[in-house]
Amino acid sequence: MKYYIKTFGCQQNVSDSQRIRSAFSAREMEETDDYRDADYVMINTCMVRQSAENRIAGLVNNLAKIKALKRKKKQILKIIVTGCMVGLAKRDTSGKYSKIMHERLPEVDEFVPIEEFGYDLSPVRSDTKNAWLPISNGCNNFCSYCTVPYSRGEEISRPYEDIVKEALKLKREGYTHITLLGQNVNSYGSDLIQKGSYPDIKPVFVKHLGKKRIPTLFPFLLSEIAQMGFESVNFMSSNPWDFSEALINVIARHKNITRVIHLPVQSGDSNVLKRMNRWYTDQEYLQLVSNIRREIPDAKFTTDIVVGFCGETDEEFNNTVRLCKKVKFQKAYISMYSPRYGTTAYKTIKDDIAYIVKKKRWCILENLINKPNLKKAV
Repeated sequence: MKYYIKTFGCQQNVSDSQRIRSAFSAREMEETDDYRDADYVMINTCMVRQSAENRIAGLVNNLAKIKALKRKKKQILKIIVTGCMVGLAKRDTSGKYSKIMHERLPEVDEFVPIEEFGYDLSPVRSDTKNAWLPISNGCNNFCSYCTVPYSRGEEISRPYEDIVKEALKLKREGYTHITLLGQNVNSYGSDLIQKGSYPDIKPVFVKHLGKKRIPTLFPFLLSEIAQMGFESVNFMSSNPWDFSEALINVIARHKNITRVIHLPVQSGDSNVLKRMNRWYTDQEYLQLVSNIRREIPDAKFTTDIVVGFCGETDEEFNNTVRLCKKVKFQKAYISMYSPRYGTTAYKTIKDDIAYIVKKKRWCILENLINKPNLKKAV
């Protein structure tokens, strides 16, 4: 029996698919790189943008045609869907999204929550030098445009000791580059502190960039892994709210920790940020960048930006352009806003920016940030 895995979305989904691969391998099934040869097709879904859902629906539609041809030959093709779409359907108590999903993907045989592929499954990695290491899952921030808290659920940190054990195993196996993963990777451990798993650390709230946060275990974890001897230690995706002085100091001390820091800004206008439920201002973000560069002079930054968010005026967009010019990002993952089911923006704010305006703003930032840096890299 052969299986094929198609992964949509972020590095966390890529890491999840490595555990899915382990589950298939345990059943002595062989992986194929062509879904037309597969008996089982597993689709690991993303729904951060509508375009991702559209691509998933297109793939299922193509698979349905192959399935019909195989059925005539008395062969099987089982289509299984997991990931963020299933996660949202599972957590939507109204049942509305589950109905939408089943109606849009009628040929799917099974919808499996990603939680069924637990961390007790040892990932099957194809790369022998670079390893993704998930340290947490989920998100508690509830940015008004983002579906992750609904599709992934509340933020849950893996036990500190389990992560250290897995990192040491990767080092022994010859991996030289490691990337720590989490939806908010640098908030790792705040839930463990709250639950009293580390009684020596009191869950005292500290205000940082407009939000009260509990100091995290991430600086301790990052420092310990950096001392294991990896050539490079990376992490993503970090949250400005939890980028503490302690974390900056750890990065500065360990030269093998990445100097390319992914620090999502989403918008360079304080009013848009407030509508997004991201409670820092553009000036606070710029001050954080300045603080990092003061301690880590060779730091470079990548970011995420959403253009055309509800009500974004030309002036508000131009503030984003100005911020980008000040920071000089190495790369930006720019997306055009699309309403996502279940989010606050979907429920309460009108998507009132025309597609042609969103596209124009996307092109301006793409030409400002990504195209010049691509030419430099070449």
